[in-house]
Amino acid sequence: MNAINSVSEFHRLLSLPEPRHPLVSVIDLADSIFLEDDIWKGFVNRFYCVALKREAKGKIRYGQQHYDYDKGVLSFTAPNQVQYLDLQQMECGSGYLLIFHPDFLLAHSLASTINSYGFFSYAVNEALHLSAEEEADLITILSKIDKECQHIDKHTQEIILSQIKLLLDYSNRFYERQFITRKNHNHQLLARFEHLVDEYFDTDATTQEGLLTVQRIAERMNLSPNYLSDLLRVHTGQNTQQHIHEKLIEKAKEKLSTTDLSVSEIAYQLGFEYAQSFSTLFKKKTEMSPLEFRQSFN
Repeated sequence: MNAINSVSEFHRLLSLPEPRHPLVSVIDLADSIFLEDDIWKGFVNRFYCVALKREAKGKIRYGQQHYDYDKGVLSFTAPNQVQYLDLQQMECGSGYLLIFHPDFLLAHSLASTINSYGFFSYAVNEALHLSAEEEADLITILSKIDKECQHIDKHTQEIILSQIKLLLDYSNRFYERQFITRKNHNHQLLARFEHLVDEYFDTDATTQEGLLTVQRIAERMNLSPNYLSDLLRVHTGQNTQQHIHEKLIEKAKEKLSTTDLSVSEIAYQLGFEYAQSFSTLFKKKTEMSPLEFRQSFN
């Protein structure tokens, strides 16, 4: 797999002059011309990228899925995510790219917290749609970062990273707004989630496929795991794993109180490989062992 290792190399591939800072750059898409290079057929960036696109059109592929990225306005990619660009169907339009290398975060608190921003692993079709006011706020931040790149001194890292953190925090707020305002679409997703979880536990899928995982349910919904968890958290206060555990415990209680199955048999039916793992989770969630729960009905 081809890799774009540096900010400088990325500038070259977009026909841009050398960046003012070796580890961070704000790129104006209107000034960019993508070189006809085989690297776009499959590559990974070694840096973070925040893309604010307006009137841009084209196709990008993550894994085996294609997305028209003109549908999204703000999107995020973390280092080492595999990407594919179709230059034949691409128009840059206008907008900005903020790129920064992980090395730029070293010795700063953002290095340990950036993974908490789940949207860096969202799919392209889960991009953030901005209002005009939100877009203006983010462009103001990008302009401050770009200006600060002209002054490389002992204050540069702290000032730029404080602006990057501000941009990420605003993005968190705007995503929460999007989860709430797209009610009809999101209510359909929530209903489908509940149906798929119920279906999984009501059939023999647990014995055939094992425990229901966040990854598995997200794939069935054609969503990225982090996007699904963040959506559920905003609407219900619980993430995907918590919802799965809640349904699992509900089914376990039903079997313990209405059947004569052993704890091991129930654990197996719920997808557990080891009964002890089931008992540990059950006690953690209910403060009773499975046998204590069963005895409470006798």
